[in-house]
Amino acid sequence: MPRILPALLAAAALQVAQVGATPPGIPSTSVAETQLAALTVRAAGASADYDRDLFPHWISQGNSCNTRERVLIRDGTNIVTGSGCSVTGSWYSPYDGATWTDKSDVDIDHVVPLSNAWNSGASEWTTDEREAFANDLTIPQLLAVTDNVNQAKSDSGPEEWLPPLSSYYCTYGKMWTTVKYTYGLSVTSAEKSALEDLLATC
Repeated sequence: MPRILPALLAAAALQVAQVGATPPGIPSTSVAETQLAALTVRAAGASADYDRDLFPHWISQGNSCNTRERVLIRDGTNIVTGSGCSVTGSWYSPYDGATWTDKSDVDIDHVVPLSNAWNSGASEWTTDEREAFANDLTIPQLLAVTDNVNQAKSDSGPEEWLPPLSSYYCTYGKMWTTVKYTYGLSVTSAEKSALEDLLATC
């Protein structure tokens, strides 16, 4: 019997290792529910004028590192950085459960896509405000994930696309909600309904 506890702890440690890095600022379920209830519901704005370049991204974050590299360092394991902020290590993608050792297989996902932000309020922001949003390392808006999965998501909201791993639905819903709340972005009716369903899985 005394050997059972170490075995259980080892199994738990393995599960934790597979979870991957946790972005900062993920709220509790109750806080996310309160934030969701406070969001303005309105139809999405026109996207005709959207251009990704309107959101300057992967800006310098000091010590020769840009935003992408900072997220790779934060979200990776066994990370080694070299001159010019070259990064090696391994990355677990919480969206699909894959692990990568080649950073070219890893994208940095904007949890709330830039075009979605544009259509829900960011079109009225200044360029500096859009730059801050696209590079914000203080909230759960940037996440290292499998490149093909990120490309499949594209600009979709939670009413159109969800991570392949249903075990991540709760976290995904909380991240999306708090990003929208933090930046005062609106949600569509379908988007809010999808977020309510995601938070119900927590």
